[in-house]
Amino acid sequence: MRSRICLIVFAVAGLLWSVPVSAEEKPVSPNTAKPESVEDPLEGVNRFTSEFNRVVRGALIDPLVDGYQAVTPQFLQDAIGNAASNLNEPVTAISSFLQGDDENATNATKRFFINSTLGLGGINDKASEMGYESRDEDLGQAAGYHGTEPGAHIVLPLLGPSNSRDLVGDVLTGLASPLPLVGRVAQKSVVYSQNQDDINAVGTGALDPYIVERNAYEQHRQFLINNGEAAPIKSSDLDTADFR
Repeated sequence: MRSRICLIVFAVAGLLWSVPVSAEEKPVSPNTAKPESVEDPLEGVNRFTSEFNRVVRGALIDPLVDGYQAVTPQFLQDAIGNAASNLNEPVTAISSFLQGDDENATNATKRFFINSTLGLGGINDKASEMGYESRDEDLGQAAGYHGTEPGAHIVLPLLGPSNSRDLVGDVLTGLASPLPLVGRVAQKSVVYSQNQDDINAVGTGALDPYIVERNAYEQHRQFLINNGEAAPIKSSDLDTADFR
């Protein structure tokens, strides 16, 4: 167990510093980071996987989500979402600490203990009622904060868009403990069920839905790394050829 923990610590360090950045290039804060063009050496495979995911969503997942929402009371849906979110709080605490964000690390730690006890295992979000609002973080965001580039864009079967930096972060999280990773997958499922139409609308009307989905993911991740302080996307940054 001790050697396993040491392995995770060294792996996290490697993730954070895997891309050398000179003193002139390394941002003083994540808010100064400039998103680069998306690396997509696996575009052929990614396009196939993206289309596979789109077909599976339409034929299987969306009907299941519709059925789940139809038969599951709202209070139970909320409880499932709260429990899934609670499992991710330790990852948020560690990731925030790695970014030097002691305030959010402390907040996430308090949320985890309050919701795990007073919230009956996380099914009730008592922490929010007490003023401790959630702001999720993960190892991919921590790596991005320290200047690690996203790397190659990757589309995972069923799970959707990712990139090499975020995927490594998820793998390290799973090696440390599978529970937060399970919670994150469950949390994403809840988010999808709550925003099904909006998510499926991404790329609608586009000549190339894959490019729109890919860029939307990478820009959203940069937005999260910057804690919501990223500059808004300008119309000049969009390729109008992607749309009808």
